[in-house]
Formats: sequence, C-alpha cells, structure tokens
Amino acid sequence: MYFNLKVTICVGFIISIFIHVHVAFSTRTSKKLPNIIIIVADDLGWNDISFHGSLQIPTPNIDALATNGIILNNYYVSPICTPSRGALMSGLYPIHTGLQHRNIAASHPFGLPLNLVLLPEHLKTFGYATHAVGKWHLGFFKKEYTPTYRGFDSHFGYWSGHEDYYDHTAVEGNDWGLDLRHNLSLVTDALGKYATELFTDHAVEIIQKHNKSRPLFLYLAHLAVHSANPYNPLEAPSKYIKRFPHIEDKNRRIFAGMVSALDDSVGRVIDSLRHQGMLQNSIIVFTTDNGGPAAGFNQNAASNWPLRGVKFTLWEGGIRGAAFIWSPLLRKKGIVSTQMMHICDWLPTLYYAAGGNPADLGPVDGYNMWKVLSNNSPSPRKEILHNIDPVFDVGALRVEDYKIIYGTGNSQDEWDGWYGPSGREPHSLISTKRYFKETLKKEKVLFDKSKMCKSKFHSPAEVICGPKPANASQNCQLHKAPCLFNIAEDPCEYRNLANQKPQVMKRLLQRLAEYKATAVPPRNKPKDPRSFPLFHGYSWTNWMDDKIA
Repeated sequence: MYFNLKVTICVGFIISIFIHVHVAFSTRTSKKLPNIIIIVADDLGWNDISFHGSLQIPTPNIDALATNGIILNNYYVSPICTPSRGALMSGLYPIHTGLQHRNIAASHPFGLPLNLVLLPEHLKTFGYATHAVGKWHLGFFKKEYTPTYRGFDSHFGYWSGHEDYYDHTAVEGNDWGLDLRHNLSLVTDALGKYATELFTDHAVEIIQKHNKSRPLFLYLAHLAVHSANPYNPLEAPSKYIKRFPHIEDKNRRIFAGMVSALDDSVGRVIDSLRHQGMLQNSIIVFTTDNGGPAAGFNQNAASNWPLRGVKFTLWEGGIRGAAFIWSPLLRKKGIVSTQMMHICDWLPTLYYAAGGNPADLGPVDGYNMWKVLSNNSPSPRKEILHNIDPVFDVGALRVEDYKIIYGTGNSQDEWDGWYGPSGREPHSLISTKRYFKETLKKEKVLFDKSKMCKSKFHSPAEVICGPKPANASQNCQLHKAPCLFNIAEDPCEYRNLANQKPQVMKRLLQRLAEYKATAVPPRNKPKDPRSFPLFHGYSWTNWMDDKIA
C-alpha cells in the first residue's frame, strides 16, 4: 500500500479522498523553500484517468492528489512532446524557441537553444538540488544540450523521444540503439527492468538520499504511456494487465496496465516524500505533455473522449492536457479550476513559489499562476497560442472563449474525429464494480476500503458536450477555410461558427498575424548520418562532440 487513503468511489468515478499526511493545510509560515516535484506523463489522454469521469481505468493515486489539490480543467499543452517540454522548461511558446515544427528525432542535430535559462537553472540560484529522471527529448547531439548541462545535478533516463520499456533501445526508421543514461554514461545493466518501475525506483532513491537542508527539484518525466518501438508498441507487466480483465480490446487492456503502473509510480513517490518528512512542504505538479494517440494513432490505444482529435493535431483532444497541482501550501484545495492556463506558465509560477520575482525572468510567455490557483481567482491569461507551424501551415489560437484553427498539413484533417472508448457505458460500470470487489481488494492495491455508490452523477472535472449534431463532421473543412469554435460552450468542437461570427474571426486572424510577426524560424535540421548507432556501438550518443566526431 503506497499511502493511506480512505476512498469513496461512486458511479462516474468520483473519488473523495483524505490523504493522511499529517500536515497543516495552511499558508506557509516558515521561510523554508518548498520541494518541487513535476511528474510528466507521456501521451496520456484526457480520458485515460478516472478523475475525468471514465470508469474504465481507475487511477486512485493520481485521483487522490488531484481531488485534494486543484484539477486544471482549462489547461493546455502542445500537440507533441518536444514543444511542450521546451515550453515547460523555458516559459516560452514554441514559436519563440524554434521548436514549433515536429519533434527532435534522435538523429537531428538541434535542440532547445542554449541561450535560454531553464527552470532547473533558475531554481539552482535559490539553492535547489535538481534531478531529472526519465525522458529528455530536447536535444543531445552535443553534450551541452543534455540535462546535466542545462541545470540538472543528475539525470537518469533517455535522451530521445521513446524507447522499449524493457530493453531500453530506441528505434527510429532503420536505426536502432541503446538509449539509457546516467548523466553522460550509458547504462547497460537495466535489461528486463520495466521502464516505469525503473524510473520510479531511481526517483525514490533520490528522495531517500536527499539532504533536507536544501530544497529538492525533482523532474520525473515518464516514458509511460508513450508507444515503445514498432515491433512491440504497448508493454506492461502481466501483474498490471491482469487488473483489467473487463477490458475486451487487447491493446486497450495492455494500455490500461501501462496507466496503472504510472498510477502506482505516483503513489510510491508520494509515499517516499511522506516517509522522508518532505511532503508537508512540497508542491506536486502532474501533467501530460500532449493529448493521447487514440484509435491506433502511433500504434497506441489512448482515449481523449469526448474531445475531438488526437495527439499531433490542434483539436482539443491533442492539446487540452490532463493536469493538476497539489500542495499543502495552496490556500484553496479540492477544487476544479477553470482558469485558462498553459504549460509555459509553470516556469514563472514555480519560480514565484520558490521565492523568486517573476519580473526577474525577463520576457517570457508564461504567467505566474500561483496566487490565481491558490486563491481560485480570475486568471490573468486571456489567450493561448496553441501553435503556428509555418512548414505544415497549421495553427490555432484561443482568445477568451473562442478558438480559431486552420490548416491540414499535420493530418489534423485526417484525425478530426471523436475517438473512444468513453468508459461510461453500463457494462463498464458493472465491470468496474467487479474489478473493485475482486481484483483490487484481493491484491490489496492502494485502498484501505472502497464502497460503490448507487446514485449516478458526473465528476466535476468531466467534460459534458451533449448530443453531437448530425453535421459535426462536415461543418468544419480545414482544407477550405479556418474554423471557429466557442470552446467554453462547445468544448467538443461540434459547431463551426466561422460564418456566424465574422468579426470574431477577423479579430482572431489579426491576433494570429501579430504572433506570426514575433516567431523565430524553426530550428529543424535533417538527419545527420554520423548519429546512427551503427557507428557508436549500437547506442545513441552525443555524436557531434570532438571525442565522437
């Protein structure tokens, strides 16, 4: 059992949880700087965690923190990995870092610009010990782009965009090589160790060995639940897959096991912080990096239902992120936030929480949201640039309630549907009841006790869209013209308002033009054959350093 929970589970999967951490939930009275832990799930869909209302995959540890913290229900990320991670680390939109077009492949000789001061570098000025575990994906062609040269005291994980969960190799095209590092050194003794558990073990070890005279910044960026290599894209230990006999679809069942392992990881990290006496002065941020690859996209089985689209698109399913913040230091907790927020806001927000003045950061696109979230007050953010990609000629912008989206170059016209499973069907409820009675209780997983409610109601964090209009799939044709949606009223993007709201369209198009004028060119470069693992003992490495080239 990872940390003590009293859980009441109701239809619609509302979980009321009291976390016995024996802390005073009040405003910070000491000057001791808070520990900051950021947990990033990779490719986790909106509908893949139970606090959004799905009955299919229980995530009790994640829900425990989310429902006792602040669920971020109007929170956005980028549609793919690298741009989101760059925004989190820099506080800048991807158009201002040059990462607005696609991801950084393992053989691409570019990365997050070295002139940017990243979050761990800022925190080190306040005396933080800084550690990264898991995925990097912000460039490694030269060592100066790797984590321990960007403000982290240590890094245990991989540099590319994905790897196999067991053998820790990464396949890109025809190229295959080991990609697991401890700082700059290859790790060759982890074969057969499941990545989610491996990274959790290392994160727990960091917490256990931490010198508590200093504040801790731990960045735990999981591989889960990203697809692994093409030859075996979905992987989970059988003990996790067996938790979900009620899921008939094999791929979704394995995926559920991957999510469940991720949830257990969150529980272990929190339990470790509690045992070390660090939890009462910690800030926990949980976020996905982009929407889920649903319906077989990227050989995956995620779900963004009822949102439209998938990872890699600028539909809500690709950019509306599952996220929360938990901390005893927040004034108001146990709420669902509807304040507009973007992933680039974390840098100024956490910088302020660590005692810094966000004005000292210089020009960033992020907003300091600490007081906004803590007091549940109105957000200073009135717009979010989802992206402008000049190569694909696609983009999206939200201004207050309205969102404009244009372009088809990144296949968002091919993946513009609404993809399940919803996890809310009657048979899902019956199966979930059986799951709790038989599986969780038998295996003593996570709960002190559980009780199913007979009344039916929705999670306060669930998106409710109502019936889909018959013309929902036809009224927006991006290959012909941009589309306009009122996201506040129509979060599932059923109704294109472009013809009904010409003045709004004009205003948002003008704002897009203003953003375009500030964009830097994409930093993308073609593959460098010198990077291929064939030339480096079948490993991915910082190939452009003098010792390698």
